[in-house]
Formats: sequence, C-alpha cells, structure tokens
Amino acid sequence: MPKEKIIPKVISEALSLTKIGLYVFLLGALIAILTALVPGLLETGTLTTLLVVLGLAVGFLNIRQKEVVPFLVAALALGLGAQAKFSAIPMVGGYIDAIIANIITFIAPAAVIVGLKAIYDLGRES
Repeated sequence: MPKEKIIPKVISEALSLTKIGLYVFLLGALIAILTALVPGLLETGTLTTLLVVLGLAVGFLNIRQKEVVPFLVAALALGLGAQAKFSAIPMVGGYIDAIIANIITFIAPAAVIVGLKAIYDLGRES
C-alpha cells in the first residue's frame, strides 16, 4: 500500500478514537451527574462498575501527552474539593456531594491510567 494512503488512514483512525474518547467522557460525566440527581437510578454496584470502566476508557483514549500534567492536577483538585462537605448547604448540598463523589469515581481510574503512562514514559526516556 502506498505511503500516501497509509498516513490518511492512520490519521482518520486517530480522529475516530479521539471522538470515541470524547463521547465516553461526556457519557461518564452525564451518568455521574444524573445518578447523583436521581438517587436509585442505578444500583450502587452497577453505577460504580460503569463509572470505573468509562474512566479507564477515558484514561486510555482521551488524555494526550501534553494534557497529562493538567489532567492529573485537575484530578487532584477534585479529590481535595471532595473534602469539603457541601451537604451543609440547605437543599442542594447533598446533591453537590453526590455529584463530586460520582465524578471522582469516574475520574480516578483515568488518573491512575494517565499516571502509569506518565511513569512509563519517564522510564522509557532515561
């Protein structure tokens, strides 16, 4: 196969993986928010499994090399923000706590994958 045909195919495959990664991220965020706003929508075990699997997919598909540090910093900030107890805010605090907890369940597996990839890249460079 000529080189000219291989390169566009590689680029189109990368673009489609990027789109899939974007859709997986949006789906995970939507599920995290909806299930926090509508308790009991999904069984706890099912929700956790779903968010973890989607988070792993995000870690593998979405985060490019130049996004590693900002992503990991954002993941850490979410973890720190979760320490605040928004439940003290009347009427909405419990929902905010639930949304943050679900988003952390979704983002943590992605952060682990991205962190492992970063460590691997550091080891490979030396």
